Amino acid sequence: MSISGKMLRDAIISGANNIVNNKNTVDELNVFPVPDGDTGTNMSMTIKNALPELKMMSDDVTVSAVASATASAMLRGARGNSGVILSLLFRGFSKGLNGKNTAEAQDISRSLSLGVESAYKSVMKPTEGTILTVARESSEAASKKAAEGADIVELFDTITSAAKASLDKTPELLPVLKKAGVVDAGGMGFLVIMQGIQSVVNGNGVIANEEVDSDIKGPVITNAAGSVEADIEFTYCTEFLVKKKNDCKDAKLLRAYLETIGDCVVVVDDDDIIKVHVHTEHPGKALEQGLLFGMLVNLKIENMKEQHKNQEKKVEMAKMKKAQPAKPEKDYGFVSVVNGAGLEAIFSDLGVDSIVRGGQTSNPSTEDIVEAILATPAKNVFVLPNNKNIIMAAEQAVKLVKDRKVIVLQSRTVPQGISAMIAFDGSLSVKQNGVNMTKALDKVGTGSVTFAVRDSEFDDKKIKQGDILAMENGKLALVERDVKKALFKITKRLVKSDSSYITVIYGSDVTDDDAQEAYELLKTKLDNDLEIVLVNGGQPIYYYIVSVE
Repeated sequence: MSISGKMLRDAIISGANNIVNNKNTVDELNVFPVPDGDTGTNMSMTIKNALPELKMMSDDVTVSAVASATASAMLRGARGNSGVILSLLFRGFSKGLNGKNTAEAQDISRSLSLGVESAYKSVMKPTEGTILTVARESSEAASKKAAEGADIVELFDTITSAAKASLDKTPELLPVLKKAGVVDAGGMGFLVIMQGIQSVVNGNGVIANEEVDSDIKGPVITNAAGSVEADIEFTYCTEFLVKKKNDCKDAKLLRAYLETIGDCVVVVDDDDIIKVHVHTEHPGKALEQGLLFGMLVNLKIENMKEQHKNQEKKVEMAKMKKAQPAKPEKDYGFVSVVNGAGLEAIFSDLGVDSIVRGGQTSNPSTEDIVEAILATPAKNVFVLPNNKNIIMAAEQAVKLVKDRKVIVLQSRTVPQGISAMIAFDGSLSVKQNGVNMTKALDKVGTGSVTFAVRDSEFDDKKIKQGDILAMENGKLALVERDVKKALFKITKRLVKSDSSYITVIYGSDVTDDDAQEAYELLKTKLDNDLEIVLVNGGQPIYYYIVSVE
C-alpha cells in the first residue's frame, strides 16, 4: 500500500486538527510556572498555517506538492522554538518526497529521517528528552520497520508507538520533567500530530477540528500579524485590593468563592492586603464578597468583550495597512520584537525602523518577522528577538529574505536589545557592529518580576498560584508575596562591584504611583552611587523588567 497525495493531504489536516484540539493539554505540560506555557499553542499555530492551502488542493494532487506546500507554509508560520523545530521536521519530509506522485513506506521513513537531521542541525546545543529525542527515536524505529518490508499502515503504527515510548522516557532524560511529574510538551505535541496523521492512514478518517474560535482563556492578545487569539467566556475583568480588617477570614475562602463565579482567579494574600483578579459575569458579587474581608480600594472593571470588538477593528485596519516591502536604500536598519507602547517608543527612539509586536506568550511567526524586515529600507538589517523563544523563528527568516542581508542578534531579553542598540556605530562595518552589539548583550544583567500561573515546585522552591516570581537572566531566583520586595531583591542580586547603571521598566499592571514607590525603595536601599532610571514600558505579563550594567 502506498500513500497518495490525497491521503497525505487529509492526514496532515487531521494531524493539525488533533494538535489544535489538544493544544491546552500540551501547554499545561510546560514545567515553568510563569505565564509562558505556549508549546501546544505555538505548534498548533505553526501547522495551522498550512491548512488554507491544503484544503484548496484537489484529490489528484501529488505527495510532492502536498509536502512542499505544507513545509513552505509551516516555515513562514513557525512560532516559538517548538514551532520552528516542527516546521523543520516537515521541511525535511518535503525534501524526501520531492518529485514523487505517491510514497511507499521507505519514502516516508527516509523523509522523516531527513526532517530529524534538519531539526538537530538547527539547534546549537540539542537537548535530549525533548521533541528532538521523540522525533529521532520515532524515525529510527520507522527506518528499521521499513527495512523489514512494512507497509504504510504498519509504518505509522510503529511511528506512533515509538513516539509514545520515547515520550514516556523523557522524564528520565530531563530531571526537571521528572520532578514536575510530566513528560516533554514538545514531544507530546509531536505524538499528537502523528496520531492525527495515523487516523487517516489507518482508515479512520480525518480527526475533526473541535475548536470553537479558541479555547484560550484570558485577556485578548494581539500578535505581530494582528490576529486576535482569545475566546472570552466571562465578560468582566475585575480587579481590586482589599485592605484587610482585624478579624479578616482566610483569603482562601475568597478564592474558593470567586472560582464559582468566574475564571482566571488570582488571589494574593499579603500581611495587610489581598490582591484580587477574576474574570466573571457578576463583578458586583465579587466586590460584595470582597467586602466581607475588608475595605476595597483600586477597583477596576473592564468589559473584555467590548475590548475584543475594538481590537478586531484595529486588526482589520492593520490588515488593510499591511506593510509593503521597502526598497533597501540606506546602509543599516533594525527590527525589534517587543510588546508595550513604552518599550516600542524606547526602541524607536534608539533607531529601530520596524517593530514586531510580540514577546512572552505571544511569539510572532517567521512570516511576521520577514514582513518587518522587508518593510525596513536598508541593505543590512539587524533583528533583535529580545526573547529566547523567538530567536529560532528570527533565524528562519534569514532564509526567506533575498534582497538584503539579515543579521539576527541573540538578544534574549529586552534590556539586552536596548544595550545592543546603544552599542551600534554607523561608521563601522556590518561585521564589526555585529561583534560590538553581541558583546554588549553579555554585559547586561536582566531581572524580571512576574506571577505564578499555577502551583508548582521548581528548583526546590514551592510555588503557589499567584506567588510573585523573580527571574535572574531567565532563571527562577526568588519566590515572594510582594512585587516591590521581589523587585528589590532581584535588583540587589544583579548589582556587582562594577555596576553603575540600573534601568527599571514597569509594565501595564503597575500604576505610576506603585512604580514611583518601587523606585524610591531602590534609591533608598541601594548604593547611592548607582544611577537608577524608571521607565514606563507598558509591557504585559511582567510587572517589572530591570537591567543592571
